[in-house]
Amino acid sequence: MIQISESAQAHFRKLIEREALPGLGVRLSAVHPGTVRADVRLEFAEPGDLRGDEWAVDCEGFTLWLEADSVNWLDGAEIDYASQATGGQLQIRAPRIKGEAPAESASLVERVRWLVEHEVNPQLARHGGHVSVVEVSGEGVVVLRFGGGCHGCGMADVTLKQGIEKTLLEKVPGVTAVRDVTDHETGVAPYVPRDAA
Repeated sequence: MIQISESAQAHFRKLIEREALPGLGVRLSAVHPGTVRADVRLEFAEPGDLRGDEWAVDCEGFTLWLEADSVNWLDGAEIDYASQATGGQLQIRAPRIKGEAPAESASLVERVRWLVEHEVNPQLARHGGHVSVVEVSGEGVVVLRFGGGCHGCGMADVTLKQGIEKTLLEKVPGVTAVRDVTDHETGVAPYVPRDAA
């Protein structure tokens, strides 16, 4: 379940007492769970704000409400509050919120999609790009389509061979090759124009 340190409970208690609203508690939920955009939402909640299916965690002086849909994603989460000279910092660690990598026994398609979504695309997003998995053949050939800043980029071949293909070959047993089916001539706003490469 969720671990809330004494310092975090004291911090919440202080804030709740300041508001002086009967029944005010703290609601915790997972936002975009199972994806690379996963995050935790922490907010104050009055009894009238609750849906009725939340899990209640009794703390000293208040209740932490955990949204039912978020329970599995936030299992094992830790909430702490560290006092510092300039104030304090609330820290929430939720190790399962982005999901768990598929097991070795999962299909090749599942393992490829997981790695593309959780490792490859976050790297490409730094340049405004992304790839999508078009197909994974029975022979282990992964077919990708570039988008965003990578669509039409002069460095797409380098990104494919030295970045994406190398990563997939190393980390996903069963992948034999990676191919690009993007029509880069139609790219609108590439990170590096093709004629500059």
